[in-house]
Amino acid sequence: MRKTLYLITALLLMMPGILNAQLKSSQAPKSLNQLQQEFVDLRFGMFIHFNIPTYMDQDWADPMASPAIFNPTRLDCDQWAKAAKSANMTYGCITTKHHSGFCIWDTKTTDYSVMSSPYKKDVVKEYADAFRANGLKVFLYYSILDTHHQLRPNSITPKHIDMVKAQIKELMTNYGEIGALIIDGWDAPWSRISYDDVPFEEIYKLVKSIQPNCLVMDLNGAKYPAEGLYYTDIKTYEQGAGQHISKENNFMPALSCLPLQANWFWKLKHPDVAVKSPEKLVREDIIPFNNVNCNFILNVAPNREGRFDDNALAALKQIGKIWKNEGPLAKLPPLEAPIISHNLAKKQISNSSWSDDSAIMDFANDDDFSSSWISNPTVSSPWYEIDFKRNTALNTIVIAEEKPNISTYKLEYYANGSWKPLFDGENKQKIKIHRFDSVKAEKVRMAIAKSDHQASIAEFQIYNEKR
Repeated sequence: MRKTLYLITALLLMMPGILNAQLKSSQAPKSLNQLQQEFVDLRFGMFIHFNIPTYMDQDWADPMASPAIFNPTRLDCDQWAKAAKSANMTYGCITTKHHSGFCIWDTKTTDYSVMSSPYKKDVVKEYADAFRANGLKVFLYYSILDTHHQLRPNSITPKHIDMVKAQIKELMTNYGEIGALIIDGWDAPWSRISYDDVPFEEIYKLVKSIQPNCLVMDLNGAKYPAEGLYYTDIKTYEQGAGQHISKENNFMPALSCLPLQANWFWKLKHPDVAVKSPEKLVREDIIPFNNVNCNFILNVAPNREGRFDDNALAALKQIGKIWKNEGPLAKLPPLEAPIISHNLAKKQISNSSWSDDSAIMDFANDDDFSSSWISNPTVSSPWYEIDFKRNTALNTIVIAEEKPNISTYKLEYYANGSWKPLFDGENKQKIKIHRFDSVKAEKVRMAIAKSDHQASIAEFQIYNEKR
């Protein structure tokens, strides 16, 4: 009998690892390009902002709000899923944790969760089960900013990073196949948590190690040039924050989001206030976005009972009557893998040939794409340089321009007393990405041979990617 108990205990301890291994084995890794194509082909999905702010009539909740207020007495995730189906949506995405740190799943990392509320059930599981049962894909939203646990600027500790990793591991392990993890609160002007404060590359690699086919999206992706993938697998645009995709010439896989109601989270006024026009959403968002490789995600906020209001349900049905998913979009062009690492050049010593008076070399490594180093027009052979003052390992260089103008150039690195070549040729792209075998360099230099007007660089970036 004792031996049997030991065996049962051992199996229980091994179960998370077994489930994780089964999950990995069921997911044959796909190329990023294929995953991006499958994502844009989904066309239209449902965002679900449902968390403790639902019960506070505000989009940002008091981080000290009691879990006792979270009490969806008639939670019906099947209603949500069927409402999504009525609009011809293909997936859902729920706010597992918003900025105030309340977790709506059975987490082992904190008591500030649904398990301490009167509801005491795992909402993420109920959502995932209901959407899968209705033939819809499952995405999850997660906020890096966490004001309850004081994961905020100037307060971040290794324990915070351990908590983030543990929470994401739970979400990636316990709810079946997750098509995308949409992360918020990273590198945004209102959160001020950088990709170094909470290391993006480590979190990205963690997600992919558990679910290789899970896309990682950062909702602040619009900070970066539209032509490059920085810290996200998919370009993201939050329209309410003034982020708008080009409806004429976007070629990147993209996501744009907007709430159906007046706010992201449910408000007392919502049942009696008109929602956005279904006809206008189809005409001005879904169709034109789909035409430029952009998936549109429409937020629908459940009320305090855990159900959608009648006006929201009616709007979704109307969308489904006037819009149908016509299948796969045009094939995406081949794209470089996203930049996910720490920028070694940021705020390092920089040097250059003579520049314009108010556009000196520091503007090309200040982590601001709206400012540039601009070569003085009298300089016939302009150059730009980052000086590390010591040997530094690197394997990627990215040159970003506000407007594409540099076409022919050389890249070199300085080591052991001499300059060595990395690239010599033509590249007319606005975002010029160069990946190569790792080298150790004291300096890196760009010598510009040809540009169609004054040579300028918005950001000269250097990385040592973990490959």
